[in-house]
Amino acid sequence: MAGDAAQDAAPPAAPARRMVTVAIVGRPNVGKSTLFNRLVRSQRAMVDSQPGVTRDRNIARVRWDKSEFLLVDTGGFEDADQSPLAAAVRAQRALAAAEADAVIAVFDGREGLNPVDRELVRQLRKLRKPLLYAVNKLDTPAHDAAAAEFFTLGLAEVFPISVAHGRGVDDLMERLVALLPLPGAAEPVAADIVTLALVGRPNVGKSSLLNRIVGHERAIVDATPGTTRDTIDTPFQHGDQRYLLVDTAGIRRRPRVHEKLERASAVRALRALDRAAVAVLVIDATQGMTDQDARIAGYAWERGRALLLVINKWDAVARDRRDRSTFRTRIAEQYATLADVPCVFVSALLGQGVQTIFPALQRLVAAHRSQLRTVELNDVLGAATRAQAPASVHGKRPRFFYATQTGSAPPVITIFTSAPECVQTAYERYLANEFRQAFQLYGTPLRLHFRPRSREKG
Repeated sequence: MAGDAAQDAAPPAAPARRMVTVAIVGRPNVGKSTLFNRLVRSQRAMVDSQPGVTRDRNIARVRWDKSEFLLVDTGGFEDADQSPLAAAVRAQRALAAAEADAVIAVFDGREGLNPVDRELVRQLRKLRKPLLYAVNKLDTPAHDAAAAEFFTLGLAEVFPISVAHGRGVDDLMERLVALLPLPGAAEPVAADIVTLALVGRPNVGKSSLLNRIVGHERAIVDATPGTTRDTIDTPFQHGDQRYLLVDTAGIRRRPRVHEKLERASAVRALRALDRAAVAVLVIDATQGMTDQDARIAGYAWERGRALLLVINKWDAVARDRRDRSTFRTRIAEQYATLADVPCVFVSALLGQGVQTIFPALQRLVAAHRSQLRTVELNDVLGAATRAQAPASVHGKRPRFFYATQTGSAPPVITIFTSAPECVQTAYERYLANEFRQAFQLYGTPLRLHFRPRSREKG
């Protein structure tokens, strides 16, 4: 395609250096996510007075002065809870701290020193890397005395801050930047990054699929629906292509969304679609395609995202019902708009079929970015209108003169006609299907715009 040729002709991307990583750790509800949001300058992490809102790691790029680094928000450090989910949160926090080049430990200045803070400091010292200690919620200088008791932990330096008011954050960051190591050695970078949004209903296996794709426990997996609450960004590379994979909270039907945090998670999941090029809709094979799955697909389609259906838990389907063709046919019969959307069948638990996702993604991205030749567009338009003429509206039948591509990702085709207002919805769908089949634009939305020709000829 033209887009591929242009890409081949482009100069090679300059080598980039490994990004330095900084992790934020601490007990639940001490202000870690609020600090993360302030430094990222965006409401990327969820903030709530309920302890334990952050469960997975949340990652974002931060620029401070002339430095740039990846900032990682982690779940609350809490040893009292011995549930499997709490253990997974602790494991994620430990992994983030171990992988980071520097760590910011946040304490609660209002509550004062806690035994868990002491254990946190003991574990961090084993890491032998730059450590900074911030005592949060000290809103005025009069409260700074509350930070003194944290020196009993044997700390050489403590930063009294108020993240909510921005007080002391500049001092903390200046010290952090001074301690950060230099970036690592140069490594090749692909020409572009494709952002994927993992979406679907709760407990269909999105986080398990993410972990299987990236090859390690990047996201917490638990049988409890709603384990993932934030959107979780994970960069990874497959072959020569770099991806940014965004795991999202499960999206329930609106009447079933009651808890405030769950509503916020659903909103964030939908916003993640706005950042993505491709929506990877994960479907529970044991339940089949549901109306809510179709709604989520519609959300992605409305936002102009390419769409891939990943049928997960295929291994759990009874052998006598494990027929891919029948499954696809059932989707096409129940949800006609999804009939041509590509789908792959996987088991995230066992790793089966996961590698088939990437060829499908490559085809989807190519279709989403298609550059269609004007001559070929007009050949298709002419053949379509000859095969089926548009209906007359109030005695007026629109004539079609010319088609050209006016947008990409998703493709947009503008058609000049004598009477745009007379093009009926059914005929618009007919033309869209003709273009889709001619150029194999499966799995990507296709926009048709009808415009009057400024000056009709003959």
